[in-house]
Amino acid sequence: MTPQKFHSLTVLHKAMGQTAPLHPLISILDYGKAVFDPEDFEDGIVLDFYKISFKTHFRGQLKYGQGFYDFEEGGMSFVSPGQILRMQDEEADYSGWSLHIHPDFIRPYPLGKNIKQYGFFSYSTAEALYLSEKEKTNILGIFNSIQEELNQRIDPFSQDVIISQIELLLNYSNRFYNRQFITRKAVNHDLLTRMEQLLNDYFDNEDALQNGLPTVEYLAGQLNLSPRYLSDMLRNLTGQNAQQHIHERLIEKAKEYLTATNLSVAEVAYQLGFERPQSFNRLFKKKTSLTPIAFKQSFN
Repeated sequence: MTPQKFHSLTVLHKAMGQTAPLHPLISILDYGKAVFDPEDFEDGIVLDFYKISFKTHFRGQLKYGQGFYDFEEGGMSFVSPGQILRMQDEEADYSGWSLHIHPDFIRPYPLGKNIKQYGFFSYSTAEALYLSEKEKTNILGIFNSIQEELNQRIDPFSQDVIISQIELLLNYSNRFYNRQFITRKAVNHDLLTRMEQLLNDYFDNEDALQNGLPTVEYLAGQLNLSPRYLSDMLRNLTGQNAQQHIHERLIEKAKEYLTATNLSVAEVAYQLGFERPQSFNRLFKKKTSLTPIAFKQSFN
């Protein structure tokens, strides 16, 4: 089974039973008018363009990776070119709009490079952005502004105006995700506690000796989160990303080995999952301003 690939907006619109897009590189698709059979895409779809969706009554399910997520409350999701999406439930109501942006449309602008800085394009569907009524008004206003610009005659300023609207949409999304991190602090604190326990178990059970250093991908997988969402959530909560948390716990465990055991520095490095003691020495000095040997000697 292979997912169906869409290389152009025109083909996508046709598959959704809608008229051809007004512009070959950018379009807004109205899900309320879409006519399609989800079974036609049971193997998933892959888009060659960015997709920003605002769904008002998403009672169906969208599969990302190995998990499903219900958008019963409505919200926004962001997809980068090349990601696989699967739609389920033939009774689904996908009311809402989807903005499609081909990379060539933004390539001549700074946004062509900067768009990669918006981490939510790497989030999973289960990490959708849920909006307040006021936030929905802002987002819908931008969607309407882009559609109005597309409906007008294309002129030399059209692309500049649309690009500025896309940037406004992304910046609002950044702000609203930050608000979502804040309003869900209780949930995020629970995730932080679980992550710290995972790190403690990883080192205490000597998994590092067998499997190497723990990775952000490993922690995210254990918590059913995407790596980028985990890091952004932690940065908002603690000021440190996931990799920094790993290093912090690693240094604590290293200090424990150096002060409470007779292991050599090289043995400590291997115990923690390093392939080369030199890498351990560099990280330890960077984090503590001391070499492992100097730190060990200070306790003898």
